[in-house]
Amino acid sequence: MIQKLMKHQRLEISLLLIMMTLFCFSLSLFRYYMTDTKVFFFLNWNLFLAWIPLIITSFAVIFNVKSKLSLMIMVIIWILFFPNSPYILTDLFHLKVRSSIPIWYDLVVILSYAWTGLICGFISLGDIEKFLSAYLKRPMINLIVVVFLFVSSFGVYLGRFLRWNSWDILNNPFGLFNDIIVRFVYPLEHTKTWGVTLLLGVMLNFMYFMIKVIKKEHPIITPLNVN
Repeated sequence: MIQKLMKHQRLEISLLLIMMTLFCFSLSLFRYYMTDTKVFFFLNWNLFLAWIPLIITSFAVIFNVKSKLSLMIMVIIWILFFPNSPYILTDLFHLKVRSSIPIWYDLVVILSYAWTGLICGFISLGDIEKFLSAYLKRPMINLIVVVFLFVSSFGVYLGRFLRWNSWDILNNPFGLFNDIIVRFVYPLEHTKTWGVTLLLGVMLNFMYFMIKVIKKEHPIITPLNVN
């Protein structure tokens, strides 16, 4: 199993993400050392949750899961945790001037966590695309990706403003479903919900598809030949 992981192309990006995660953790530790406060320690938990979608799809990729039923179950579990990846972007709400440490340091802390979580999510979404490509054509896959990103934005709203989390699908499903259904039944009474979902969804779609285009245009960056 270890040899299989070592040879897999997922290893390189996984190591980079692990290093970035350690960097994020070191930033929060240094902040705690300087201020003796645990203000941003919650970011470590948020980043752990952001890793879950990538862990789910990575296992499916590495072990070449092909069963339709297994893939369907994986996608359902994945979509429940996927909003945790872009969710850290909203932790910028916690950015404010504090006497104990410069605001620019806190900005670097939050952006580091947000970027790491977002990349974890985007890589896992790319994995989902690859799984779907075995059964669907490209236009349909693109449509599903767009829908997933808007669903994720709705999930971010539920987490940030209504304080629901992925575990509540088991802990309090009726309360969660009630908050979801009422926003579909009475959309005009919940303009904030749809405003956040729409704008964040558009932004995430631009970000994801831009990264895909960059990867397509520059699959391998090689040094220029200088005579």
